[in-house]
Amino acid sequence: MADLYDIAAPKKATNLSLNSDLLAKARGLQLNLSATLEQALSEKLKTIESEKWKKENQAAVSAYNEFVVENGCLGDEYREF
Repeated sequence: MADLYDIAAPKKATNLSLNSDLLAKARGLQLNLSATLEQALSEKLKTIESEKWKKENQAAVSAYNEFVVENGCLGDEYREF
């Protein structure tokens, strides 16, 4: 899968407001907040883009599934298992 954003783009300082207890516990575990947030945002972006793709292609997927029910999979005649 192609990257959904430019992973080589420069970093940019950002101000955030976080739950103070959550922040204290994360710092207590010496978590890299920037890396953790970047990973979480990347996963969220993947989820949103995946759902968007499913909605945009729902008709095509349904049409293909209907075709398979009626005609079988393409290449079935060559399958040896």
